[in-house]
Amino acid sequence: MLEFVNVSKSFWTGKQRKVILDRASFRVELGNSMGILAKNGTGKTTIINMMAGLEKPDEGHIRKSCRVSFPLGFMGGVISKLSAMENSRYIARLYGLDPDYIEAFCRWMCDLDEYFDMPVGTYSQGMRSRFSFSLMLALDFDLYLIDEGMPSTTDAEFNKRAGDILRERLETTTVLVVSHKPETLEKYCRSAAVLSNGQLQIFDTLEEAKQLYDYEA
Repeated sequence: MLEFVNVSKSFWTGKQRKVILDRASFRVELGNSMGILAKNGTGKTTIINMMAGLEKPDEGHIRKSCRVSFPLGFMGGVISKLSAMENSRYIARLYGLDPDYIEAFCRWMCDLDEYFDMPVGTYSQGMRSRFSFSLMLALDFDLYLIDEGMPSTTDAEFNKRAGDILRERLETTTVLVVSHKPETLEKYCRSAAVLSNGQLQIFDTLEEAKQLYDYEA
């Protein structure tokens, strides 16, 4: 379970204070994949980062009783001067997992050929995205955090392979997706919420959330 209890978060833009969340309380239960619909610039990534523990709330508490992934696309734990092979083995040890398995899974998933043994800092954005998503799927989490759905790559084969694996994971794990596109949530989520002006409104179904989201558009 992941729970927000009276969580508030805001930023000073230089001219005014931008409110991301205003005393928000909600719970993500394991087995009930959830989506959050929000316009661009309203704080989707900030919420995901708070769930992962990368950012702290200004007020309130975030409680976790399950293993929560880092956000899809997050490269903060990856060392640029090391290769994907070295990074995958290093991170496997941090999580107490088998380095041989994590390396083999990522090498197969990424399909980067000789680049897998070259420094991550030399990768294109698409290659880095493929490696970060592969690493997330290689690790064992109860709740996967995804910002805007699948990674943006031009490799259709990778996108299909990653999507197939993620859908398989839904049978035993839970996914939380934040996006400005309702169709992204349709692929993964049962329930949904709408974020607007710092207020998060929770709905039992995605269809109900879409009706409010479309009304406010």
